[in-house]
Amino acid sequence: MPAERSPVPTRPEAMSDIEWLVALEEIRQLKARRDRYVDAHDWDGYASLHAPDHVSHHAPDPRMGLAPEPWTSVDKMIENIRKHMPEGFHSAHHSYDPEIHFDTLTRARGIWAVTAASVTTDADGEVVWGISYGYYFETYEKRDGQWLFTSRRWQRHIGVHSQQGTDKVGVAFPATPLKGSDAFDEFG
Repeated sequence: MPAERSPVPTRPEAMSDIEWLVALEEIRQLKARRDRYVDAHDWDGYASLHAPDHVSHHAPDPRMGLAPEPWTSVDKMIENIRKHMPEGFHSAHHSYDPEIHFDTLTRARGIWAVTAASVTTDADGEVVWGISYGYYFETYEKRDGQWLFTSRRWQRHIGVHSQQGTDKVGVAFPATPLKGSDAFDEFG
């Protein structure tokens, strides 16, 4: 019989039920705006949701190199996202089923299931598309009364994509999928 794991605390004892519910909803709204702003290419709105010292980590992606370096500021993140999502690149991000844990009254971390789809044309005018399923591992801080993203890591679980110049579909799997409560341990 496997050893039982103790439950991960979801909030500090000092956080009341109302404070917890309000903070959960504020973070859910933050995430909803993030998805909408990135799909609308609203880069000013997108940047306003992140702390200036935000750090982004990414799953291996052929467009960014197999081991992309983290983006270590909100300015660097916006610069890189604009390159990877140029005019004519259309996406739809849907985040759901969050696990949000509060470490303090003003610091939290979350795991969100994500479905992300994109379509664009390549240099030859050929339509290319992709659909990814995975998880965002994020941290948040409440600064000056507002929750902000402080870090994010994208972990693709599975992806399907067109293969240029063919009618074939490619499939991508993660090298090492995270399991259960190990997810937060790996993120720390």
